[in-house]
Amino acid sequence: MRHLSLAVVLSALMSTSALASGAAALQAAQAPATNPLLSPWTGPYGGVTPWDKVKPELFPAAFEAALAERRADYDRIANDPAKPTFANTFVPMQNAGQTLNRVMTLFGVMTGNMNTPAYQALDREWSPRLAKASDEITFNPKLFARIEAIYKARDTSGLDAQQKRLVTRTYDSFVRQGAKLTPAQKAELSAFNQNLAINFSEFSQRLLADEGTAIIVTDEARLAGLPDSVKAVAKAAAAERGQQGWAIVNTRSAVDPVLTFGTDRALREQVWRAFTKRGDNGDVNDTKATIARIVKLRANRAHLLGFKTHADWRMQDTMAKTPAAAMDLMMRVWPAAKARVAEEVRDMQAIANKEGAKITIEPWDYRFYQEKVRKSRYDLDQAELKPYFELNNIIQGSLYAANRLYGLEFKEITGTVPVFEPNMRVWHVTRNGKEVGLFYRDDFARTGKRSGAWANTYRGQRNLPPVQNVLSSNNNNFAKGAPGEPVLISLDDAETLFHEFGHAIHAMLQNVTYPGLAGTPRDFVEYPSQVNEHWLLTRDVLDKYARHYKTGQPMPQALLDKIKASETFNQGFATTEYLSSAIVDMKLHTIPDGVVDPAAFEATTLREIGMPKELVMRHRLPQFNHLFSSDSYSAGYYSYLWSETMDADTFAAFEEAGSPWDKATADRFAKILLSTGNETDRAEAYRAFRGRDPDVNALLKQRGFPTK
Repeated sequence: MRHLSLAVVLSALMSTSALASGAAALQAAQAPATNPLLSPWTGPYGGVTPWDKVKPELFPAAFEAALAERRADYDRIANDPAKPTFANTFVPMQNAGQTLNRVMTLFGVMTGNMNTPAYQALDREWSPRLAKASDEITFNPKLFARIEAIYKARDTSGLDAQQKRLVTRTYDSFVRQGAKLTPAQKAELSAFNQNLAINFSEFSQRLLADEGTAIIVTDEARLAGLPDSVKAVAKAAAAERGQQGWAIVNTRSAVDPVLTFGTDRALREQVWRAFTKRGDNGDVNDTKATIARIVKLRANRAHLLGFKTHADWRMQDTMAKTPAAAMDLMMRVWPAAKARVAEEVRDMQAIANKEGAKITIEPWDYRFYQEKVRKSRYDLDQAELKPYFELNNIIQGSLYAANRLYGLEFKEITGTVPVFEPNMRVWHVTRNGKEVGLFYRDDFARTGKRSGAWANTYRGQRNLPPVQNVLSSNNNNFAKGAPGEPVLISLDDAETLFHEFGHAIHAMLQNVTYPGLAGTPRDFVEYPSQVNEHWLLTRDVLDKYARHYKTGQPMPQALLDKIKASETFNQGFATTEYLSSAIVDMKLHTIPDGVVDPAAFEATTLREIGMPKELVMRHRLPQFNHLFSSDSYSAGYYSYLWSETMDADTFAAFEEAGSPWDKATADRFAKILLSTGNETDRAEAYRAFRGRDPDVNALLKQRGFPTK
């Protein structure tokens, strides 16, 4: 989930530093000869990431040198005595700071995937310094004067459509980031941004510490009901920690199987409480005070920039445009989701009563009893599915679908280019005989890797010289079993794999000239990935790749029929746990003064919207990494639902054409929406593809909710 918004892209491209003194700048300028992080990426495939040379101790000098280089790049642009033109201002801006871009890519990937204490210390030190450097670009009056002059002449200076859009979006972004403020206001804004960077780093490190904890089980009887593959993973996790028995690590990939299959209710409750209390234990890793500071700083920044709330500021460059539009979509879906939860709880309680459990359904019972309902209603057991979802096979299925739909061809080259973790795999990608780039996979959970699943683009495509191909990656947290044992993943994990691969497809199909028109709005970012999930359960992919890991037989049609029949099953739970998080996010960031007690606010908001007591938010505020590790998804978690509205309507276009493999529809989808970055307004592009705006009824139908 890691395509960058335009604001982030511009921040990466257009920031500088006054950190280095003359002596430091001279030292920095000499650093490339000895610091491999500063060298252009070399080797085959247009140059590859030098993961074999990345060490934390190399980053301070690399940051200093790269910042000095970028500052010089922008000084040349800002101080050019020639009249401002697109060619002498915007083209060099697109090329400025390329060394820093590479260094930041390496650093960002390492802090997300290999987050050792050394990287944490670097993040704490450098996050505010990098934020300050970014502001100094935005606040450069000579640079902005050139941008503004070109912007004012955009309709009379002979610019083509893409150039005009780049000029307009860059000008708007600079204004949103404070370019028109007074010097005193700019200093105040930069202080806000630096303090936010410090708090983002603090939040991430506290949450990572809690996710590194584990519940140790020494009595195997307590693991009754868990599949052998899950127990093997827990055994390996305990051994990694030097413990006897089994370790239930405090991450979603380890916790969910226990909540789904474990018959020991006390263990389920213990695991659930530990997981939902991450960042909320009143100890050194508690995040609530950090969150309060972040929310207040965001509100202060929004006011300084002329906006009522942080959400109003953040949503200027989105498809939804306003908090009200996002809330309107969410509240159209919320009542149906909440009503479905009540139905699901009644069904689960009936089974518990029939079995004589003498319990009332609690949040730690939901997944366990929903599986009993699924088994009872559809004769479908999630454990019955896992043997058909062997990780290597599902990866091959995702590549097959991308080839058939879009002509992308993949040749595995693992072992021939550097990686940062031995289990990573790499493919060379071509299309129509032309090079696209490389695709990397980092699939397994480990200590120091943040939880969840995401996509990174190490290097984005561009046609503006120097032309670049793509280096794209997917990152998951699947549980790695014992050596030599197959890795069996759940249906949900397989959908996640296809989802993240959708981001990679988006990056690999991109065909833009200017990198400043590559990043899409936050509420478009998840759209290509969510669409791609649909091809997992097509009969063609299943027949070829969802084969039983022991017998080699494809998934029987009867089993697929059960999956299809149950597709809208448990959508109350899935929608409500997600949507409650999105609603709380938006309400939190529409508090005008930003003064908040996170615990009280969360409880009050959930009470006001009628959150069912049998489940919790997918991400409670104390562990809401999307919101508080950066600005990226703040006032933007709604975007998954916004994107899903387009996603459901898009797959309906394939169905209307008669096949999920309809080539004409796939070609139009790739040409109009996937390859164009942000070269045109995304709402207009969607209308060009579909002939109209997305129909929310497609989303409601997909989730099995009433469409009226």
